[in-house]
Amino acid sequence: MAAVNKTSDSLFRVERLTERQNMQLLIQLRWIAVVGQVVTISLVHYGLGIALPLLPMALVLVALVATNLAYIYWSQGPRTVNASSLAYALLADVLALTIQLYLSGGASNPFIYLYLLQAILGAVLLQPFYAWCVAAATAIGALGLGFLHQPLQVSFESAEGLSRLYVIGVLISLLLTSTLTIVFLTRIVGNLRRRDARIADMRQRASEEEHIVRMGLLATGAAHELGTPLATMSVILGDWQHMPALMQDRDLQEDLQEMQQQLLRCKSIVSGVLLSAGEARAESTESTTFQTFIRDVVSHWQMHHHVDHFALRDRGVTDFAMLSDTALQQMLCNLLDNALEASPGWVELSIASDDRQVLLQVQDRGPGFDVAVLQQLGQRHVSTKQERPGRGLGMFLVMNVVRALGGSVQALNLPSHAGGGAQVQVCIPRSAIAI
Repeated sequence: MAAVNKTSDSLFRVERLTERQNMQLLIQLRWIAVVGQVVTISLVHYGLGIALPLLPMALVLVALVATNLAYIYWSQGPRTVNASSLAYALLADVLALTIQLYLSGGASNPFIYLYLLQAILGAVLLQPFYAWCVAAATAIGALGLGFLHQPLQVSFESAEGLSRLYVIGVLISLLLTSTLTIVFLTRIVGNLRRRDARIADMRQRASEEEHIVRMGLLATGAAHELGTPLATMSVILGDWQHMPALMQDRDLQEDLQEMQQQLLRCKSIVSGVLLSAGEARAESTESTTFQTFIRDVVSHWQMHHHVDHFALRDRGVTDFAMLSDTALQQMLCNLLDNALEASPGWVELSIASDDRQVLLQVQDRGPGFDVAVLQQLGQRHVSTKQERPGRGLGMFLVMNVVRALGGSVQALNLPSHAGGGAQVQVCIPRSAIAI
């Protein structure tokens, strides 16, 4: 249920972000409208000598500027920008256009075609109800201007039919409407595509997190089930080690001791699985420092893996207090395990940290990553180990742990002059793990 709520909240935030971006486009369109009206009114009144009611039209422009400034202040704050906000913004533009057309000839004004731009933007940006409201407002405005308007002192007819001035105005209006429609629809569609991409990415992440939860449940259940047979085997091995017939065989005693050590390791792994699932966490979580945490993880890993060349390199660490976290331990061990499988004789770990982030780099001298693996890094069952079941699971877990902490993972192949091999770099915000 928590995962479902988290996904729903993420989708809600994506929708709000897209609507905020669309509101910014409408604000830009309104600035263009203000500048265009100033230029047009000045050209018609002073250039063509057609008398216009400058004061009322100027007041409309002032109202548009004030409205735009208010929308800029409102949209940049913490307030939510939703579909109704966009609808009100478009209706305000329709109202301003209607008043300007009423003052400058009504339906006979060639710029009446700008209503089409408002209707198209409403159809693209808004939900059907709000889109029809905007369309109805443009239709009512256009019809009303046919009956109610202040006529201009200019003739729109000539001996050849429509005056050349009116035809030029219509052409300019159509060109302006088409240009603005293409420009802003292209940008709006771009916003919608980015929204769809973000939603698809979130759904992919939700699917991966659900997969992790299922694996965790299975691992926890298996750990509980394994507890009893492991305890039974431990008791039997203890009895065998004290049997007189077996105590006389030195080689068999060594084998029994090795079996006992491996059994203890299995019990430790089972305990780690239960710990990572949250059981007994309160008893086992300890306060430590970043450098101590890395050294402890590396020391534990080296106890169970033999590497001809292993180095822990300090690239400049600003130490800080943190809690020893099992998920981080497993993430780092997975990176080292993958490097060891690719390069059994050579593995290096580099660490760095500052006030903002922590950087971990694991390098090997193996064959490197395939191009297809680099393109799909961290996806389930994507790995260079094609012959093995469960391939790609280690990097998949690494990606999800790091992503949950707000970090990032990058992988690349090292050039041959640097020794070849591969490098995996993990970047985690310090604030995500620091106390």
